[in-house]
Amino acid sequence: MTVVAELCAVEQIGETAGVVWHCLSENGAMSMTKLVKSIDAPRDTVMQAVGWLAREDKVTIDETTRGRVVALTD
Repeated sequence: MTVVAELCAVEQIGETAGVVWHCLSENGAMSMTKLVKSIDAPRDTVMQAVGWLAREDKVTIDETTRGRVVALTD
């Protein structure tokens, strides 16, 4: 993979992280499945964006009996 392609991927993940943050801000906590369905991006990109936000302590990811729930941190 070239450097240009890597930058484009990182930019796409960063932009998707912004969309994820706004989605959670407007709708509150939601399951990972519902979040992926709510955002017009590939599942892998949404998952990477959630990881990006988690690394920056912007979201929490809680494990429930039904799956993972993503929420903005306080």
